[in-house]
Amino acid sequence: MALLFTLSIVCSGTASGLASETIRVGVLKFGTVNWELDTIKHNKLDEKYGVHVDVRFFAGEEATNVAMLAGDVDIIVSDWLWVSRQRASGEDLAFVPYSSSVGALMVRDGSPIKSLTDLKGKKIGIAGGPLDKSWLLIQGLAKRQSLDLAAQNDIVFGAPPLLAEKAEQNELDAVLNFWNLCARLEANGFRRVISTSEAAKALGATGTASALGYIFHDKWANAHPAAIAGFIKASRDAKALLGSSDAEWQRLAPVVKAEGRELDVLRDRYREGIPSRSVDAEQADAEKLYALLAELGGSRLVGPAVTLAPGTFWRAQ
Repeated sequence: MALLFTLSIVCSGTASGLASETIRVGVLKFGTVNWELDTIKHNKLDEKYGVHVDVRFFAGEEATNVAMLAGDVDIIVSDWLWVSRQRASGEDLAFVPYSSSVGALMVRDGSPIKSLTDLKGKKIGIAGGPLDKSWLLIQGLAKRQSLDLAAQNDIVFGAPPLLAEKAEQNELDAVLNFWNLCARLEANGFRRVISTSEAAKALGATGTASALGYIFHDKWANAHPAAIAGFIKASRDAKALLGSSDAEWQRLAPVVKAEGRELDVLRDRYREGIPSRSVDAEQADAEKLYALLAELGGSRLVGPAVTLAPGTFWRAQ
């Protein structure tokens, strides 16, 4: 009887192990996606849904993109613009909304800059480069107010952390940066002039569009329906926990590398970015914004396709 009991435990464990599918998720080593993945792993949310999340770290966004296209990972985080461009080139990538947290144009508290019209002649730091999507949307909105921000200002492009540092050192009048660095600035004496999301709504978006999403190949998802469904459910549970539990944020503090007010602002801005809209609503806004970005950024940004590629937003078969 003891032998039979032992064998039953071993067989049960083996069956469970076989039922659990490993999903290789490629992320930047210090990216904000790690906060959600850490929550999934710590609370065993992947195990809850029969998957094993294997986090693979990369040094840069280009490296994760290459790994995705090469099949070295199953899921990465990127934007629907990149997915659409890849689909137009023959790839079968698909997008599931992950976050609508976006950057903002930040200035010091006490700055006379209250709106886009106050920026003329100022020194502005822009994270990324001339084709940064947030920068293009801000410019698009400014043009509707007869402002040419690129021509009328001293524009400084640079790495996000460096620009945040320059802003704190008062070397910039304003800075357009990634959402998490904007939140850290906000906790340390800065305020928003306008966010990318606000600019997008002013340009025609009906809601807060998800800029980032989990990316994977259609073929892989269709071949592993339980795995992708389990991962998406684990992601949703992690977001629900991060959206409701301040204690979970305190646990995450060493991962976030923040404490006190800075952690609180990062928590609140993260929560604002948790997607809550239908896929149809997300896709409709993405189509509008894609057309606008294609006009503003041209083929250097979107390639030959002037409309969002069909199938960019994933729907389970």
